[in-house]
Formats: sequence, structure tokens, C-alpha cells
Amino acid sequence: IKSWQVCLNKIISCGKRRKDTSTSVGVQVQIPGCQVLEFPPNLPLSSIKHSSIFFSHFQVISAVSRLSFHSIAQTKGIRPFPSEETTENDDDVYRSLEELADEHDLGEDIYDCVPCEDEGDDIYEDIIRVEVQQPMKMGMTEDDKRNCCLLEIQETEAKYYKTLEDIEKNYMNPLRLVLTPQDMEAIFINLEDLIKVHFNFLRAIDVSMMSGGSSLAKVFLEFKERLLIYGKYCSHMEYAQNTLNHLLANREDVRQKVEECTLKVQDGKFKLQDLLVVPMQRVLKYHLLLKELLSHSSDRPEKQQLKEALEAMQDLAMYINEVKRDKETLKKISEFQSSIENLQVKLEEFGRPKIDGELKVRSIVNHTKQDRYLFLFDKVVIVCKRKGYNYELKEIIELLFHKMTDDPMNNKDIKKWSYGFYLIHLQGKQGFQFFCKTEEMKRKWMEQFEMAMSNIKPEKANANHHSFQMYTFEKTTNCKACRMFLRGTFYQGYLCPKCGAGAHKECLEIIPPCKIGSSPGPKMVAVQNYHGNPAPPGKPVLTFQIGDVIELLRGDPDSPWWEGRLLQTKKSGYFPSSSVKPCPVDARPPNSRPPSREIDYAAYPWFAGNMERQQTDNLLKSHVSGTYLIRERPAEAERFAISIKFNEEVKHIKVVEKDNWIHITEAKKFESLLVGFCSPWSGHTIPASHAEDGRDSRVPLHPSQELVEYYQSHSLKESFKQLDTTLKYPYKSRERSTSRTFTRSPGKTQLSRMSRRH
Repeated sequence: IKSWQVCLNKIISCGKRRKDTSTSVGVQVQIPGCQVLEFPPNLPLSSIKHSSIFFSHFQVISAVSRLSFHSIAQTKGIRPFPSEETTENDDDVYRSLEELADEHDLGEDIYDCVPCEDEGDDIYEDIIRVEVQQPMKMGMTEDDKRNCCLLEIQETEAKYYKTLEDIEKNYMNPLRLVLTPQDMEAIFINLEDLIKVHFNFLRAIDVSMMSGGSSLAKVFLEFKERLLIYGKYCSHMEYAQNTLNHLLANREDVRQKVEECTLKVQDGKFKLQDLLVVPMQRVLKYHLLLKELLSHSSDRPEKQQLKEALEAMQDLAMYINEVKRDKETLKKISEFQSSIENLQVKLEEFGRPKIDGELKVRSIVNHTKQDRYLFLFDKVVIVCKRKGYNYELKEIIELLFHKMTDDPMNNKDIKKWSYGFYLIHLQGKQGFQFFCKTEEMKRKWMEQFEMAMSNIKPEKANANHHSFQMYTFEKTTNCKACRMFLRGTFYQGYLCPKCGAGAHKECLEIIPPCKIGSSPGPKMVAVQNYHGNPAPPGKPVLTFQIGDVIELLRGDPDSPWWEGRLLQTKKSGYFPSSSVKPCPVDARPPNSRPPSREIDYAAYPWFAGNMERQQTDNLLKSHVSGTYLIRERPAEAERFAISIKFNEEVKHIKVVEKDNWIHITEAKKFESLLVGFCSPWSGHTIPASHAEDGRDSRVPLHPSQELVEYYQSHSLKESFKQLDTTLKYPYKSRERSTSRTFTRSPGKTQLSRMSRRH
């Protein structure tokens, strides 16, 4: 015969061995009139081809093969083997899994949905199999093969839709009599929505087939967005199965009702647990069906549209897989959350967990090694102390403001816990040293730190004048560059707050230029001389004197280094962000200078520019309470408004500008958002119209903080009784730690610890 594979196929067809039977189990095959063939356990399949010990066995099979073509065998209904359809490229079966994986349909994307023998796959094949479908035969034209593919898509979709209807009719409707609405939703998730979508999907496929199927690709493209509901279904499948199993085990009435329902569906051949898996199997097969159709449509005018449809279904499958993965990740994060004492902030705000474990930690200031348990996320590393099965929070270290460096000196020490690395603050504040038990452990931790820092500070975050930040998109969003979905349920990708573009990390460099960023940058004035010391790491230096005006080209609010252009010389380079401040247009005296409008606020992390109220609500909803921004309202009488997230709501406060002063309440007057005057007993004065009693023509004021800084340390309840919060987190920085209070402006970062226990 041509190869042992045909023999194995014959064994499978005889029902003696299932496809998924482990090779660790011996197999015996009894063929009438022949000796028993025995396949020993743990037999590497690739060794069969060249193993001489099997020659005699295969000689028997060869003889049986010849006999199967005899007329006597034919009259008894024995199917001869090998069949004509046996491929000549039999060596494929000896290739390694790695080789096969390299040829996988969806390329190298790490989120690809790999077709495999998943749980429920055999059930899907049994239910959806189309009996009338004939295998493609040699001699068929490409049009014949294409028509077979089209017919398979249409008929399997019809069979699938009927399965959904069977579940609704024979399970959902009867079980409503014994199950609560909550249990019904837990078990069947959004299956009713799937039925509605597939009613229209099947109808669109049928209409396309009436005209020869040339518009089938368009149908898949049009339904891509509507099929996103599978993300919810697939991600809740495990919980649905667990809920159903729990009810069957603990409620006799439910068990009896389910058994009664099962008998009505294909004579009880499939359990409800089996049927619930079918939708997940179906949606992950669309790209395979389209790939086969495309392979037989090389000379068709709709070929390009078929390619787009294939990419769309691949994208959908990867999106669903990532939603499912995020569901599992959030479950893991929830377990971490419940195990850490004194933790008030939601851990999911810090991104995805990277690694956790025991390390020794030493503060560069303290110099004392302490046993700590670390949880590393994309944005922070959480330092805890073990307390039995739980953990006590000690420190939240934000990676955005740190860099990691190796400590090669300690690696020479052969003692345990001597393999170290540093986490150093970018502005010279307190740093940390971590010690690992082994060199391998150190390598793993450093790799995960590098990955986390790369996620929060991508190398191409500022490409093409953008300012991309890792972001959670409330609605499903497409990447501005590749047009594919930003996958998952949280921190799916990156957002440029200036232009609103969303992108995958790998697409940041190819996003079209930021239209807002391409306009002239904000003007800054030098507040100290800078001659290149310290020097920016690996960047050209821009030197200047006090009073020089610099156009800001690139300025991350959280970075110690900014890029700018000196207006006098047009020279560009990098300089310390602490050496400049926003530049006023003129230098008139405070009591005659128009407030706010003369100052460029674009460099500040709380300034959002021109933004509508609804857009602000959508932006702040995903932030923690206390996150705020200040936006322009050019069409309104009051130019500025403060918007702040407080107790799950977004509040908006108008900033009133009148007689060269600004305020949110008459009790506190400020010269501008940046330079404020709010207390009496000073030589500075304000007009009588702003005096609280309205009697005196002049009321003295005491120079104090700017409006923003004042309300960063004073509660807004001074003006609004129901708004008991300070301005905590500028929306561009998205600070999260509840054990710290941040005040942030370009060039300075103040961190005050409210409580610290060791």
C-alpha cells in the first residue's frame, strides 16, 4: 500500500481507534481471515515508516488491501482501500507540529485562534455535518470546487441556525418554568441575540447564493461588527457550564427537566452542555471556510473582496479569543485584589499582571533588605508583606517614573538572593533594589519588567507627533493604521488624546501624522540656564539662557526630558522639563493682564484643549474617582470648565472670567489657572465688583497658589458641598495610588506619602 497512514485511516473507519486516542495505549485490529495486528504503546508515529519490525504486519495489510478489491469483497459491501483520493504527498504526516504550526492560517499573530481538537469539536462535526455534501474528487474543475465550498457554507449555516432554534425551543422555553432569570442568563448568556443575528445572516447568504455566491464576501464583511456579540458568549462559556453543572447536581427538578428536554433534541444524542459549545465552535470556523473558498477563486473578480472577508473573520476570531482571555485575566486580578489588605484602588486600572513572586527588596535610602511579595503589572509593581495566606500592602511603585538597570556586581556572589537589579527614579528620587534567589529568576523578572515598561512607554509612542498612551476603550475600536479590532476588554491598545486615534502597539509607527500635533507647539520660557549638564541620554542638547523662548516639539508631562526649538536660533534639541515654564504672551502687570487667554496650557497634563461635554464624559468614565481635566469651551461665554470624575459621575464646573480675574466661587479669586491670588492681606488688589461685600473699591489679596494647585490640596466642597474631593489625577497621567497625593505640572512632580508602614 502507499503508506501506513492509509492503514490507520482504515482502522479509524472500522471504529477500532478514535482520532484522539492516545499513542500511549496499545491498539489491536482484527480483520476477518487475517492475524491480529498489534500497535504497541508509546509508539512514535514517525518511526513506523522506517521501522523494519512492522514490515510483516504491513505485508498482511497489503494483502488485505489487494483482497478488498476482489469481486467477492465488493459483493459483501467492503469498501476497497486505498481509495483513489489518497494523496501522493503522504510524507506530510511525518512533519513535526512545529512545521505544521509555521504554516498555520493566521500568520504569526500571537493571538491567533489555532484550529485544534478542542473540547466540543467532535460534537460540532456531528451536529453540523452536511450529509448531502460530496468530497471533492480528482478531475473536478475549480468552478466545481468553488461551488462545493459555497454550498458547504450555506448548508452548514442553515444547520447551525436550526441548532440554535432547537436550543431555544427545546431547552430555553421549557427551562424558564424552573429556573430564575439570573440562572437563565448565566446558562444561555446572549444566545437569543445570536439567533436574531444568524436569522439575518442566513437570509443574506441565501440571497447571495441565488446570484451565484459572488457577493458572499460582502455578506461576511457587513456582518463582522454584528458578530462581535460572540465575544460575550465565548468569554462566559466556562461560567455557563459551571452554573449548569451545579444546578444539575443540586436540584432534582432541574435535572429531570433537562433530561426531558434532551430527549426532544435528536433523540437525546447530545446533552445541553454539548450544544452550548457549538456557537463557539461555529464562529471560529468561518475563517477556515472562507480560506478554502478563496483557494478555489483565484481567477474570480471577487477575489480581493474574499481576501478582505477572510481577514475580517480572522480578526473576529482573534478578537473573541482575546475577550475570552481578558475574562480569565480579570478573574485572576480579582483573586489578587481580595488577597491584598489595605488596597483601595482597583488592580485592573494598572493593566495586565505580568509576574508575581517572592523577592528581597531594599530601598536605596533605607539600605535594609526585606522579604517582600511582588505583583508586577503593566503600570506598577505592588510590594507586599506576607500575612499568612494574604498580603499587606507596603508600596506601589509606578513604572512610568522609573527605569530599570542591572546590578552585575552582585551576580558574582554565589550566595542565594544575591542576583539583583535596580529600579531608579527618573528624577533622582527614592529608588529600589531587588534581589532574586537564582540567576534564572532574575532573568525572568527583568524580562517582565522590560515588557511592562515597554507597554506603558512604547518606543514609538510619540511617532508622527502623536502622544499615545495605553488606554481602555469603552466601545469596540478599530486601529487607525491596520483597521483591525483593538482586541480585548481593557487596555486594548493606545490612544492619542490630542487627535483621538486608537492603535495597536505594533502599529504606532505607521499611524498617519497627528493633525493637531503638526501645528506649532506651545511656547515655553526658560526659567534657568541650561548648557547641557546633565545631558539627555542619547539625544542632542538644546542650550539656552534664562528668558529664552522655546517652542515645545515633544513634551510628555511625565518625562524629565522635552524636545524643543529655540526661536532665536531655530536650533532643536532636548532639555530638562524642569528648566522651562509656559510662556505668557506679554508681561503686563497682574491687575491689567487678561487672565488665562494669554497663556499656553498645552504642556500641562490636565489640559484637554477644545472638548465637548459628551466627549469629556466618555473620556473620564474609565478613570478612577478624582481624575480631572480642564477643557476649553470656545463657543460659550465662559471659556474654561473643570471636569472631574467623582463617585462614578462626571461633574462639570465653569471657570468664570471677569474683570481680569477667574474663579469657580466668589469667595476665592485667582489671576489665572497658573498664578493665583486667593487670600486677603496683601498689597495686591482686585476691582470692587469682585469684593465680597461690594462696598470698598479695593480689596487686598495675598499672592498664593495657582487655581489648579489650590484645588489639588483643597477640597472642592469649599464651593460645592456635595463635591468632597480635590483635583487628584490629571487625566493624561492617570495616577491611581490611593496612598499618595500627586501634584503635577511641567518640570515638577511632588509626591507626599500619606501613610507608610514597614
